[in-house]
Amino acid sequence: QVNLVESGGGSVQAGGSLRLSCAASRYTHHNNYMAWFRQAPGKEREGLAAINSDGGTTYKDSVKGRFTISNDGAGNTLYLQMSVLKPEDTAMYYCAADSWLRSSPLSESAYTYWGQGTQVTVSS
Repeated sequence: QVNLVESGGGSVQAGGSLRLSCAASRYTHHNNYMAWFRQAPGKEREGLAAINSDGGTTYKDSVKGRFTISNDGAGNTLYLQMSVLKPEDTAMYYCAADSWLRSSPLSESAYTYWGQGTQVTVSS
């Protein structure tokens, strides 16, 4: 079992940057695979970026070059650096984790453990 707590969300103008953090309650093998998702009102949750214990990353095409996923090296904290933010990036952002992937790294069904989310609002 691992608890995940996101932070760093807020309101920003278009073109701005934010860095989200996701703190795991402890490092376990459940942190081997971690990812960021977001869900906008009326839309499905979508995977944005994922990272594995070897540091390998996967990105959704629409955020490549703007978002960067990273961790603290110890598997305890996950980050999402977001830049050149757009109004369409407005959503609740969630981190997820698991010990192994049940499906592709950006698939919601791949992960068991989820945080409560942090809101990001981008104004034009």
